[in-house]
Amino acid sequence: MRPVRAPVIILLLSGFPLLTVAAPAEVIHLKNGRTIWADHARENGGHVEYDIGDNNYAIPKSSVERIEAGGIAPQYASVGAQAQDIDDLPALAPVHNFANNLELISKIIHDGRVDPDALFALDQQGNTETSAAGYFIAGKHEFEIENFSKARAYLQTALRLDTQNPTILNYYAATLIRSGNASEALPYAERAVRLAPDSPDTLTVLGYAQFASDHSRDAIRAWKRSLSLRPDPVVEKLLAKAERETKAEADFSERESSHFTLRYEGKQTSEQLRQHIVATLETEYDDLVRELGASPRSTIPVVLYTGQAFFDVTQAPAWSTAVNDGKLRIPIEGMTSVTPEMARVLKHELAHSFITQISNGRCPQWLQEGIAQAVEPKSLSSHGPVLARMFAAEREIPFNALEGSFMQFSTMQATIAYDESLAAVQYINDTYGMSDIQRVLERLSQGSSTEAALRAVVHSDYAQLQSEVGRYLVGKYGK
Repeated sequence: MRPVRAPVIILLLSGFPLLTVAAPAEVIHLKNGRTIWADHARENGGHVEYDIGDNNYAIPKSSVERIEAGGIAPQYASVGAQAQDIDDLPALAPVHNFANNLELISKIIHDGRVDPDALFALDQQGNTETSAAGYFIAGKHEFEIENFSKARAYLQTALRLDTQNPTILNYYAATLIRSGNASEALPYAERAVRLAPDSPDTLTVLGYAQFASDHSRDAIRAWKRSLSLRPDPVVEKLLAKAERETKAEADFSERESSHFTLRYEGKQTSEQLRQHIVATLETEYDDLVRELGASPRSTIPVVLYTGQAFFDVTQAPAWSTAVNDGKLRIPIEGMTSVTPEMARVLKHELAHSFITQISNGRCPQWLQEGIAQAVEPKSLSSHGPVLARMFAAEREIPFNALEGSFMQFSTMQATIAYDESLAAVQYINDTYGMSDIQRVLERLSQGSSTEAALRAVVHSDYAQLQSEVGRYLVGKYGK
């Protein structure tokens, strides 16, 4: 997604305060290197619950490294950017009790890490059921700390040992979904529901796999059934989104190309425009394969909206020009041809599908948006001098506050966030090359935290990267 650009320049030059502080907060440090600024945090059983404004969230306790009290949260970190997006799966509760076998868990998980020797010892015992439970516990742990590649490997082994276990099937499907492989997840989610038809979790995951695989009406049925068994605010939001989509797209037509499924309102778009959009996307797809060295495994849905339908369905902020939530959602009101600007928007949104695939769904938002802007390609030439002065005055948004969604940002905040993201990627590309950006994504896919991936590839943690990007901007755009 890209923001509207023009208004922020006036605000920056007029000395608008870029960083104000809020009341004392609690900082939740996750084991994957990320942080959450919360108004209040507390432990409740196996979860850590926290509040941001009027919203309440919960994350598995096993994914939390520590909680610090008394921090001062930047105002932009308190508007929900790091809270759970509606496209995140809610917390799953295992159907089978073996996930709560504390003795076995204590053997498999030590100091927040999976013990491979313990798994090997289970294998030597020759008890298939116990081994399946052990590998499930390992996979569940890696899933909760967002190490999806390892989670997938452990859960595959568990599933091989116990093919009819709905909990293993459900977590395996959820892992595939979270790593950008929803269509691959669908048959596993369907099997989980057949084995546990009254589990709200299996129905939730099935609905998500259906929705992300472009079967929205099926998803609506699954989520309604899930909610009838257990209320869940995350599922309610997902259901509302699916219902908005099906209502807005009730009369849409569809066509397919090599890599895309295009959905559109036939009376509102010309055949020539549709053909031009598909041809542009196919060309950009080939470009991105060359630039990023990989490609999405599944056909990518593309939806063209006219009028207010785009904002009705996506609930996107007014500054957005398109959205990629697994589907490329493109507003085309008043367009008769693919302009150069529209071509850049298409490539930007398409790039997100590539980045998600390469990083196994673990790429932080600033890196996502930085790469997507860089491949458009977009230049910082017009905003570079202002950004250089902002970094020199230490008034930039810290990169670790840009790991979550930008969707809750104001126009000004979003513009700064996008510009900083592009500056960081341009710095890495100019200094180390695009191949090192790909290596960062690959390390993320293997379970590294963002800082660990940066340190391994470009030898910088967030603080160093912040300083280096500042010097890069001053050297390139400063006077």
